Amino acid sequence: MENNKRYDVGIEAMKELFSEEVREVMSGMKEISPDFWEMIVSFGFGDLYSRKALSHSQREVITLTALITQGAFEQLEVHFQASLKVGLTEDEIKEIIIHCAGYTGFPKAVQAMGIANRVFQQQ
Repeated sequence: MENNKRYDVGIEAMKELFSEEVREVMSGMKEISPDFWEMIVSFGFGDLYSRKALSHSQREVITLTALITQGAFEQLEVHFQASLKVGLTEDEIKEIIIHCAGYTGFPKAVQAMGIANRVFQQQ
């Protein structure tokens, strides 16, 4: 896929996943590094999230698991929001976190559950 099309497809995927407010905050990366922003949109969302074999909700299960495993808590809030937007339930998200506790440890799971609770309260 040509670069412009990858970018456009990535923007559309981001619209399906994230609220306008979240997308605006994310787009602040353009000011820091336009090249990195292009990579995030074109590769992360244009190439990865737009593949057809998995749904957005299935991809969010993978993303949540990866972020919890890495301890990348600063990105969890927007992905919990995206997970709810694409159809995961609060109970499913809680189960993902509980399941991760067995593989990543309780400290990461506790941190993730706290972030999830804040997102659930905001919904």
